[in-house]
Amino acid sequence: MQVYSAADVHARLPWPPLVAALEQVYRSHAQAPLRHAHALSASDSLLLMPAWDGQFIVTKLVTVMPGAAHTVQATLLVLDRASGAALALLDGEAVTLRRTAAVSALAARHLARPDASRLLLVGTGRLAPWMARAHCALRPQLKRLDVWGRNAAAARALAEALAGEGLAAQVAPDLQAAAQAADIVCCATTALSPVVLGAWLRPGTHLDLVGAFRPDMREVDDAAVQRAQIVVDSLPGALAEAGDLVQPLAAGGLLQDAICADLAGLLQGRLRAAAPGKDLTMFKSVGMALQDLAAARALLGERTNLDLP
Repeated sequence: MQVYSAADVHARLPWPPLVAALEQVYRSHAQAPLRHAHALSASDSLLLMPAWDGQFIVTKLVTVMPGAAHTVQATLLVLDRASGAALALLDGEAVTLRRTAAVSALAARHLARPDASRLLLVGTGRLAPWMARAHCALRPQLKRLDVWGRNAAAARALAEALAGEGLAAQVAPDLQAAAQAADIVCCATTALSPVVLGAWLRPGTHLDLVGAFRPDMREVDDAAVQRAQIVVDSLPGALAEAGDLVQPLAAGGLLQDAICADLAGLLQGRLRAAAPGKDLTMFKSVGMALQDLAAARALLGERTNLDLP
């Protein structure tokens, strides 16, 4: 069995093959039940995220332990579907960062305007730079990348780091002005209340939301959600976890039929027409094990046969 470190995962998962694997998995009959969450104690949790197809079985094991030195840790175990033999262990955080960003970039390729050339990145956490890299890799016509964060120093450091990689990144000193000018707004935050308001956004803007992974979290307000043609990565996951949808649905400000497709439906051409007045597009991601399966397929490829006993 091979072990792949975080550096190995990032080196072996360039964006085009990863996006191609994601598209293939979402068009296939691969299976992924809802994640399993188990309370280990009052504060500690264990999450299990399985998925499988004709080639692989994958399970990501995630521990959430607030009292530990590293609160969240993850490992992805890959098994051979035919024999059940263990093939590989992958660094789970690296897989999550990379496949989450690639999924959003894939959705934007289908939902954002073809001429979209200005991206606003809201957030400066561990996921944020990967979101920028993926969007820019799949959309080379992007001419400007604005970075905004609550911590101005962190936003400046991230913009400088991305600019050092050759991306057209700069700090956005004013969030509202940057949102008004953006073609794509990517939010990767842990905000509990809306950060981006619908009143700021021009018609035709694409919203890419990857934070707000709990029902009590929000990144955009009801006005933004109500204007949007909505696509989610997983309908059961989004309806259970995505605060940007769960809250307006519960309050009656949004109807479930405003969700026009999940990502599989979008890629398979089953996107329902938007209702009148929907002048934004929105992709809401909460993460699912199909994405980990795609990453395993892209990383291991045909070499898995060499790993079998």
